[in-house]
Amino acid sequence: MKYIFYLLILFSTLSNSQKFDERVDNLIQENIEETIELRHWFHQNAELSNREFKTAERIAAELRKIGYNPKTGIAKTGVVAILNEGKEGPVVGLRADIDGLPVKERANIPWASKMTGIYNGEEVPVMHACGHDMHTAILLSTAKILYEIKDEIPGQVKFIFQPAEEGAPAGEDGGAELMVREGVLKNPDVDAIFGLHVWSGMYAGQVHLRPEGIMAAVNEFRIDLKGVQTHGSTPWTGRDPIVTASQIVNSLQTIVSRSLPLTEAGAVVTIGSIHGGVRSNIIPEDLYMLGTIRTLDKNMKEIVLKRLEEIVYNVAKSNNVDAKITYLVSYPITYNDPFLYQEVLPTLNRVNGEKNVNLMKAITGAEDFSYFQEKIPGVYFFIGGSKVGEDLSKVAPHHTPDFYVDDSAIETGVRSMTSLAIDYLLNN
Repeated sequence: MKYIFYLLILFSTLSNSQKFDERVDNLIQENIEETIELRHWFHQNAELSNREFKTAERIAAELRKIGYNPKTGIAKTGVVAILNEGKEGPVVGLRADIDGLPVKERANIPWASKMTGIYNGEEVPVMHACGHDMHTAILLSTAKILYEIKDEIPGQVKFIFQPAEEGAPAGEDGGAELMVREGVLKNPDVDAIFGLHVWSGMYAGQVHLRPEGIMAAVNEFRIDLKGVQTHGSTPWTGRDPIVTASQIVNSLQTIVSRSLPLTEAGAVVTIGSIHGGVRSNIIPEDLYMLGTIRTLDKNMKEIVLKRLEEIVYNVAKSNNVDAKITYLVSYPITYNDPFLYQEVLPTLNRVNGEKNVNLMKAITGAEDFSYFQEKIPGVYFFIGGSKVGEDLSKVAPHHTPDFYVDDSAIETGVRSMTSLAIDYLLNN
């Protein structure tokens, strides 16, 4: 029976939705130059998490220009607008993340970011090193196209421009978790939600997705070690947090290789930052490390967390050093609802060409879009960001100074998001 159900959905989607495809494509072309200009502006004006003030102001201004009545200050700097507000029928959510990263741009483009911000108490360069500038421009273009045909589609569309996907500053709340807590999925209640991510390691025009877990859960942590400071020439008169940290880092790398059933799912434990000491001949009193855990299985996540604590506290104790673990950012697994996935796959195949839509393996990157998916069915997917023909092995990865995604990716994003919203509303 379920296969007959899926076939009925497919035929219904085709008959109700194909009449919009040509109009959507024409509207994309009419607006593409403006969308590219917006993308470049957001890129040049990159801002850090929970500090996206200019970004939010521009988003709201563009939405008002279209005809929306956006709400601002959602989860600090988020913006939300509703199409067909109050209209009966289903409600679909579309989300874009809007924050940049503390990275200095090296890409040779005229619209490179020269912005700075404050991160961990220091002034740092800021750039869109993960494509959120493109996500924002895509969703604004989607909002404009859907506004043009709003009288012909049932239900409502909630556009969610989300801050702080990269994690709120220390001591602050933010991101999708705070948006959900503040009720972004209510009034009107959202029935399903879609989000995308441009990816530099895929060609423009390509779409990649999978049902169920698509991105890992993340648990970021801080380890503080406290010893006794002494002269580097007489280490026996102190308690050395640097030696302790070195032993902890090595031991943490055995968690994945020696404590997890790796044939079931992937996992990663990484220490990305160590801070301690000022001179070669002074053993410091204090040291701290920052790390991240990525898991694709809930049981394996619990094993990693348990082993982390055992290793840190026992290694510290063996070196007569005090240790403290503080958990920072935590995102659940980004989980694509399998029934919604089956419903929307025909849409993505139709508007992008079936040969361009690919089943992917889960990755150990993480996304706080997962907080929306914990509450309602959602599908998250990737679009390619590199020019066709480029050597993908030489493309700069995300979160690096040379990261770049090409404007040619925009059309696929707008076409996919617009068509997903139309089809979902027509068929539910």
